[in-house]
Amino acid sequence: MNKRSLGIFVLGMWFLTGGLPVLAGVTEVDSNFDGQIDQWHHADADDRVEKVEYDLNLDGKVDQIQFFSSPKNLERIEFDTDYDGTFEQIQFYSENNKIDRIEKDSNNDGKINWKAFFSPAGKLMRGELDDNHDGKTDVWEFYDDRGKLEKMEHDTNHDGTVDRWDRFVDDKMVEAAFDTNGDRKPDQWQHLNASEKLERAEYDTNYDARADLWEVFDPAGKIIRVEKDRNFDGEPDIIHKP
Repeated sequence: MNKRSLGIFVLGMWFLTGGLPVLAGVTEVDSNFDGQIDQWHHADADDRVEKVEYDLNLDGKVDQIQFFSSPKNLERIEFDTDYDGTFEQIQFYSENNKIDRIEKDSNNDGKINWKAFFSPAGKLMRGELDDNHDGKTDVWEFYDDRGKLEKMEHDTNHDGTVDRWDRFVDDKMVEAAFDTNGDRKPDQWQHLNASEKLERAEYDTNYDARADLWEVFDPAGKIIRVEKDRNFDGEPDIIHKP
C-alpha cells in the first residue's frame, strides 16, 4: 500500500558574518584553518552581505548558498545535497526568518517536483509531490497543528483529479478510500488496525455512495468473513465465512 510519499527534511546552516569584517566585494574564508578556502562572503557597495557560499564537503566546489534580503534577514538557501554540482533544493524564509517553504528536484532532472509549505510559526502544514514528473502535483499531504500527518490525497492515474484519500491518526494510516469509476467519489474503503494492517474492506458496487459488500480480515491478512447487501437496503443479507 503506497503510504507516505513525501519526506520533509529541513537542511542547512545559517552563519552571518559574526566577527568577520564585512567589506564590499568577496571575502574568502578558511573556516576550519586547513589552508583551504571553504566560504565566500559577497557584500554590496554598502558593505552589506548579500550572499554566502559554502564548500561543506571541502572538495573545492560550492554546495550551499545563502541569500540575504538584509544583513539579518535570510531570504533563501540553495543546496547541492549530493555534491554533484547541481543545486536541487531551495529553502525559502519569511521576513521573521522562519522557514516558509521548501522546493526540491528529487530526481535531478532540472524540474522541481517536491514542495513543502510551512505556517508563519515555521510548522509544516502541507506537502506536494509530482511523482511522475509531468509538472503537475499528484500527491498532497496535510498536517495538523502538531505537525503530524493528518490526510493524503492522490491523483493515481494523473488525470488531474483526486481518486484516493488516506486518513491518518498520530502519523499512522487508519483508512484509505478509492474512486475506481472516475466520478470523484469514493466507492472502496480500506480500514487498517493499529499496526496499519488491513482489517476491513468495503465496496460500493452500484455506486450509490453506500457500501454493499464487506470483507473482514484476520491479523495475518486472510479473509474470515464476507457480507453482501444484494437489495442495497444498507443491511447485509448474505454472510459467508470461508
